Amino acid sequence: MKAIYRTGMSASAPQTLDVTARRTYPAPVEAVWAAWTESELIRRWWGPEGFTCPLARMDVRAGGVSLLAMQAPQRYGGGQTYNTWTYSVVEPMARLEYVMRFADPTGTTISPADAGIPFGVPDAVPHVVTFTPTADGSTELSITESGYTTAPARDMSQAGLDQCLDKLAVALADTAGTQPPRPPA
Repeated sequence: MKAIYRTGMSASAPQTLDVTARRTYPAPVEAVWAAWTESELIRRWWGPEGFTCPLARMDVRAGGVSLLAMQAPQRYGGGQTYNTWTYSVVEPMARLEYVMRFADPTGTTISPADAGIPFGVPDAVPHVVTFTPTADGSTELSITESGYTTAPARDMSQAGLDQCLDKLAVALADTAGTQPPRPPA
């Protein structure tokens, strides 16, 4: 895993770490876009391995706010963690930019610490998600999450994102009736 440091910061400003992922799915961009924007589809894959997504109220438009919940398995206490995604850019079939924040069940913002999240995860996590069609009809998905202040927080988030994207591959394959792609080595 490679740390990506933000440029253009003063020497006294703290450096931050990014989480990045890139996957190519054998599905058209419309299907991958729908998996990120439609409630019933995102509920099939959002959350790390063993977690479920009991709630995905999606309001995908510039200025819209989606509310999602992840349900932990019993071995991790079985609790729910809520997030809001506040969109600043929505370019259908091409790009989403949003800020993820931790929330209570009503969507009111809470601190990561109040959500039981380890130190190093920022209060607001900017996300950029791009959807690029390929010549063979597949879709390249690229995600960047910014602002982590410790390597352990970044690594935890990277592992969670990678597991979500593995589950997305299965969900897309189930929808299309194909085998999921293998994650990059």
